[in-house]
Amino acid sequence: MNKKYEIIIYWSAKDCAFVAEVPELPGCMADGQSYQEALSNAERMIDEWIETATSLGRPIPQLIGRFAYA
Repeated sequence: MNKKYEIIIYWSAKDCAFVAEVPELPGCMADGQSYQEALSNAERMIDEWIETATSLGRPIPQLIGRFAYA
């Protein structure tokens, strides 16, 4: 499991769920009824995103990380 990508988690009142977005992987996001569930689902989606991109021969974005230089 690749946990090095930045994950942004926020509450969505519209969806009544926590939403987790992975900005460095276009379209990679997940949700959950709790913060922890959203995080766990996002970590699984990162792996699936990378697996799918690899199988299609698409490049995997480099890790940028917002706090890389803090």
